[in-house]
Amino acid sequence: MGEQGMSTIIMLVLMFAVMYFLMIRPEKKRKQKAEEMRNSLKKGDVITSIGGIVGKIVSVGENTIIIETSEDRVRMELTKWAISTTGVQSGETPVAEKKGKKKEEEALPEEPVAEEASAE
Repeated sequence: MGEQGMSTIIMLVLMFAVMYFLMIRPEKKRKQKAEEMRNSLKKGDVITSIGGIVGKIVSVGENTIIIETSEDRVRMELTKWAISTTGVQSGETPVAEKKGKKKEEEALPEEPVAEEASAE
């Protein structure tokens, strides 16, 4: 092998090392954090599932949990891997935006009506 062959091998090793530190290692840390969160679930926690279902934990099993999704005591059984986060995940922000938009939409029709009334 010449100098050119060695430099090619060194470049390949460096590229793999960079890829490992930028992609593979952070993904492993995220998975480990998610696993720790799922293992620390307890009765009374509010969770959000991957599908966006929000509920309060009623019972925790080995691989599943049972949640109540509303005040009507609707209960659902979910697998632990389907838990996205604890707490309500971005459920409060869109609702606030929607309320703001409705107020703006309601305000817009009133303004022209008020102008027409004042023009008469």
